[in-house]
Amino acid sequence: MKDAKILLVDDEVVFANNMSKLLNRRGYQVTAVNSGDAALRALMENSFDVMVLDLKMPGMDGIATLHEMKKLGLFTEVLVLTGHGSIDTALEAIQLGAYDYLTKPCEIGELVSKIEAAFERKN
Repeated sequence: MKDAKILLVDDEVVFANNMSKLLNRRGYQVTAVNSGDAALRALMENSFDVMVLDLKMPGMDGIATLHEMKKLGLFTEVLVLTGHGSIDTALEAIQLGAYDYLTKPCEIGELVSKIEAAFERKN
């Protein structure tokens, strides 16, 4: 699993930075962005094995980001991060093609386990 490329999308900058550091220490190559627009730009410029996508973001939220990915023909395995009790929205994301979801805050071990499963599915 070393060198798997992860795109982390979360508008909470401190959370994104902390998760990036934790994932980097586990051997992942992590690119962190703070909006749906930035995620789409990153996906158009680089290939990623797994995207960890927050649902609740200002501007383009996670659901809108998934819709745009489909329109643009951008494919990567997506893990959805959801807080605020938005399990219904997480299930909507799965219907749009997301692999799975986690509730925030999540344990790093659980996130790594889901990333590995998504990476295996991709390959």
